[in-house]
Amino acid sequence: MLPVLAEVVRSGVVESRHHGSLVALGPAGDVALAIGDVTSAIFPRSANKPLQTVGLLEAGLAETPGYRAEFLAIAAASHSGEPRHVAVVRDLLVSAGLTEADLDNVPGLPLDEAAAWALLRAGGAPAPIYQNCSGKHAAMLATAVAAGRPTSGYRDPAHPVQQAVRAAIERLAGVAAGPPAMDGCGAPLYRLSLTALARAFAGLATAAVESAPGRVAAAMRAHPELVGGSGRVVTELIRELPGLVAKDGAEGVFAAALPGGASVAVKIEDGANRAAAPALVAGLRAIGASGAVLDRLATAPVLGHGDVVGEIRCVLS
Repeated sequence: MLPVLAEVVRSGVVESRHHGSLVALGPAGDVALAIGDVTSAIFPRSANKPLQTVGLLEAGLAETPGYRAEFLAIAAASHSGEPRHVAVVRDLLVSAGLTEADLDNVPGLPLDEAAAWALLRAGGAPAPIYQNCSGKHAAMLATAVAAGRPTSGYRDPAHPVQQAVRAAIERLAGVAAGPPAMDGCGAPLYRLSLTALARAFAGLATAAVESAPGRVAAAMRAHPELVGGSGRVVTELIRELPGLVAKDGAEGVFAAALPGGASVAVKIEDGANRAAAPALVAGLRAIGASGAVLDRLATAPVLGHGDVVGEIRCVLS
């Protein structure tokens, strides 16, 4: 069994423990901290999105008419479906001469509860554009248009756009990605070890500003509200830690890198996202990060009838 990374304490009693793995790399790529299995391949899920966006940029995304850095940020996002998120996705589609009907990700409601209720009150329903991966899919479609490739079948791993995505992931991670799987949104998904994922994020954080990885990192830093959304941990971390590049993923994955190149990647074994942030904070502190945002996110409240009755905390045991 993997080590315990976090525990849930309610009214002073340990209610549950979350096992998982964590790796923290120094600026030179040396291992500063390794807990659990950091070398076996996992599915990083949406933590792969910034790497995928590099491939899209290299394949022609920036040739989209009216291109702006917000398009990169929303491509790298698991957005909350708030009005601004949906507006940027629509702008990207329109700029490429596309419509919402071209999106082939799964329909969904906004992750943001207020946005979801507002949509339902207005008579709306789940749709691909509200689903958190719509920015990535819009960017894949726009890249196909800019490169003169067909938009039909854009999710196929053999499509030229997806081949460019895979090449970028492998180059940044420094490993072969292996056979593709399908992510929840329907796009190809590639496995990486936590060490390779942390290495890839270090490459983003330290890339030359004019390079594709550097441009993706700059867009995420400039628009953290697009990468996640209101009250989201990933948005708060990027906004408050200068130069940080970070991305969360489903099933308890989180990765981040400081501007000097030190980086962290976390995977919670049972997929509990609630445990990933405290573990990531511990990893960031292990590579020298500090700040009020880390103090605030080091624990998460456990509620009982709306009152705080405990906390989720990292234990690294």
